[in-house]
Amino acid sequence: MPKSTDRAARDRVAISNRRARHEYFILDSYECGMVLVGSEVKSIRDGRANLSDSYARIDNGEVWLFGMHVSPYPFTRDNPDPDRKRKLLLNRAEIDRLVGKLTEPGLTLVPLKVYFQDGKAKIELAVARGKKQWDKREAMAERDAKREADRAMRNQNRGRG
Repeated sequence: MPKSTDRAARDRVAISNRRARHEYFILDSYECGMVLVGSEVKSIRDGRANLSDSYARIDNGEVWLFGMHVSPYPFTRDNPDPDRKRKLLLNRAEIDRLVGKLTEPGLTLVPLKVYFQDGKAKIELAVARGKKQWDKREAMAERDAKREADRAMRNQNRGRG
C-alpha cells in the first residue's frame, strides 16, 4: 500500500465542533497536542467524542480543555472520567500570546476540531468572540443569498447546454 494513502487514513478529522463557527467569530487558531489516556485515543479514533459544549481556559500558565466528552472505550478495563479536564500542549510563547489576547473582554478559547496527525491526536483551538443574535441572522441571510445565486447560475448554465 502506498505511503500517501496510509498517511491520509491517519491524518483525518475525528471530531469537529460545527456549532463553533455559527456561535463565534474565529479570530485566530492554534494547533496543540492533548494529554490523553490510551482508551481515550481509541474512542476518539472511533469518533465517540463530543466538542459541542467544550471550552479551554488558562490556569497557572497551562492550557486546559473543559467539557469535552469522550465516551468510554468498551473493550478496556480502565475507563477515565468521560468529562475530565484535559491538558493541552502548547509552547510557552504561544501560551503567553494567548494570555495577551484573552485580556481583551469578550474573547474566549473554543476548540474547533480534533484530528490525527502522524498518529498523534491534535486539537485546533481558536481565539473567538461570541456572535450576537443579529450577527447569526445576518450570516444566515448571506448564506441563503449565496445559495440562491449558485442555484440561479446552475440553472442558467443548464439552459445553454
